[in-house]
Amino acid sequence: MKTHHAIALAIVSAIGSATLVQGLHAQGKAPLYLITEIDVSNPEKYGQEFAPKAQATIRAAGGNFILIGGAAGVGAKPVTNIEGTPPKRVTIQAWDSMEAMKKWYDSDDYQDALKIGRQYATFRRYAVEGQQ
Repeated sequence: MKTHHAIALAIVSAIGSATLVQGLHAQGKAPLYLITEIDVSNPEKYGQEFAPKAQATIRAAGGNFILIGGAAGVGAKPVTNIEGTPPKRVTIQAWDSMEAMKKWYDSDDYQDALKIGRQYATFRRYAVEGQQ
């Protein structure tokens, strides 16, 4: 009977160790940040017609907002100028990988929303890998 307990304990221990190693590996991967500077020409229309649709596609694809700031409502906080001219609106999103972010960006849902957004704003985007 003790042999069965020892084998069961060894199996549980091995599973726990594998799960721990996998969890540590996942924690060690740095996120990808997508920074978007937005020059909004029509904040009311942008906030009503584009921002909610775009944000829904981002969240559905696994992106997380770190911040939303500036003009056009939809959860935006004020942008405080320190040096230079700040964008009218800025967002920072966190993604698991460049591949995940590009899959969202190239998706039909986001491209359809972006057609609306481009009527009311111009976008400048860049991606930066985070620190581990």
